[in-house]
Amino acid sequence: SVSAGMLTLDVACGPGYVSAAAKQSGAVPTGIDFSDKMVAIATGMFPDIPFMQGDAHHLPFNDGSFDRVLMNFGLLHVSHPERACAEACRVLKPGGKFAFTVWAGPEQNPGAKIVNDAVEAHANLDVGLPEGPPKYLYGERDECRQALQRVGFDGTSLKYETRTVEWHHPHAGYYFEAERNAGVRTAGILARQSPETLKAIRIAIENGMKRYERGDKFVLPMAAHVVVVSKN
Repeated sequence: SVSAGMLTLDVACGPGYVSAAAKQSGAVPTGIDFSDKMVAIATGMFPDIPFMQGDAHHLPFNDGSFDRVLMNFGLLHVSHPERACAEACRVLKPGGKFAFTVWAGPEQNPGAKIVNDAVEAHANLDVGLPEGPPKYLYGERDECRQALQRVGFDGTSLKYETRTVEWHHPHAGYYFEAERNAGVRTAGILARQSPETLKAIRIAIENGMKRYERGDKFVLPMAAHVVVVSKN
C-alpha cells in the first residue's frame, strides 16, 4: 500500500496513471519512462507530478531514495528484468516495498489464451526479435521469489496474487489492433508476419472473441499477477 508522504517511484510510468493514483493517496510520486513521448504525455496529463526520461536498468537516483517503487507491467518492456528489479531494490530504503504486475499465462488468462493460440497456430516465430523477457515473466510464485531474492529482496515477505479484470472491447477486431499497436513481444512478432499470415491471426483472434460477446461489446477476462516484496 502507498500512504501519505511516501516517496514513490513509478518506473516505466507510461501516461502516468499509477503516479496519479499514488498522489491521490497522499504519496509524493516521481515517474520515469524510457520513452520521451510517454514522458511528454504524462506531463501533459498530470502537470503537477514530475516525470523524466530514463532507463529502468540504470535509475538516476541515489541508493535508498524511495519508500515505494511501482512498475505496472513495466518489466515486460525491459530487456533485462532482473537488472531492473535490482535497480528497484537499490533505490529503495531498507524495508521499502517494490510492487509490480505481470500478465498471467494462457492457462490462467482467457485473453492471453486467445492471442497465444492464434499466434502459435499461424505465425512464423523465427523472425529475429530483439532480446527481451519471456512474455509470461515471473508466472510462477517460486520462480518469482527466487529471482527477487537474488537481487536483494526478502523472499519471505513476498505477496503474490492473481487477479482478473474485465476488459471491454467495442468490437471483435479491437483486441488484435491493441496487440499489434500497443503490445510488446506479440507486437514484435506481428510486425514481422506476411499480410496473409497477419490476416489468419486476426481472424483467429476475432473468432476467439465471439464467446465473450455481450450485447454491443465484448467483455474479455484478463488475469495478472500482482507482486509485492520488501527490501531487506
